[in-house]
Amino acid sequence: MLTEPLIQQLHQLRLAGMAAALEQQLSFPDLSDRSFEDRLGIMIQHEFTERATHRLAMRLRWAKLPISACIEDIDTRSPRGLDPAQFAQVSDLGWIREHLNVLITGPTGVGKSYLGAALAHSACRADFSVRCFRLPRLVEELARYAAMQRRSAFFRQLAKADLLVLDDFGIAPLSDETVRDLLEILDDRYDRRSTLITSQLPIDQWHAYLGDRTVADAILDRVVHNSYRLILKGESMRRHKTVGSKSTNPSKSKNS
Repeated sequence: MLTEPLIQQLHQLRLAGMAAALEQQLSFPDLSDRSFEDRLGIMIQHEFTERATHRLAMRLRWAKLPISACIEDIDTRSPRGLDPAQFAQVSDLGWIREHLNVLITGPTGVGKSYLGAALAHSACRADFSVRCFRLPRLVEELARYAAMQRRSAFFRQLAKADLLVLDDFGIAPLSDETVRDLLEILDDRYDRRSTLITSQLPIDQWHAYLGDRTVADAILDRVVHNSYRLILKGESMRRHKTVGSKSTNPSKSKNS
């Protein structure tokens, strides 16, 4: 059988990885000495890799990570209160499989958002579905779907995500309607999916931030009691980076 029609048929069957592997084999004559089973195995493995890469790209596109972050780049040696043992525990992602939550708190600039994005990226690589929102952005989305009379559809979308990341919780006041929407979202996820929240506010101040006592009790009951808590400390890492940049890149003299 001619190889070109065979490659076209593989593409028609949506086996692009196998088609690419076959073309590669044709480019290396020494592979013709390999057994049929070996060559078929190479093609199948190439297809698996191609599909995994495509699936990860789709998950990352859907997740909309706020920043580009990778779990391997997290520096646990920086003096910001990140316990290496606890970090290893949450990096394992077992909490997502157990439908638990992660709460990351600390002052501005200590890396809360980066850590949350890195865990979300790791979850995408582990084939979990992820959605990420800064809380102000989530408020905007809730208003947009409400205007289109599609709030229920948006709630269903969020309920399906294996991990929902809410960044910058507590950064701006919330209306009573938004707090009730937040309860709706978290109630759908309770014991079914996982939620990761980053906040400058200590957890013991979340109740006051949410305002209404009954709704606040219900929200915290669904988030706090079944969670891992990472409490970061220290000065802003952005400040250290700025100082380091200035020390390694001195300004030019006036005469230059």
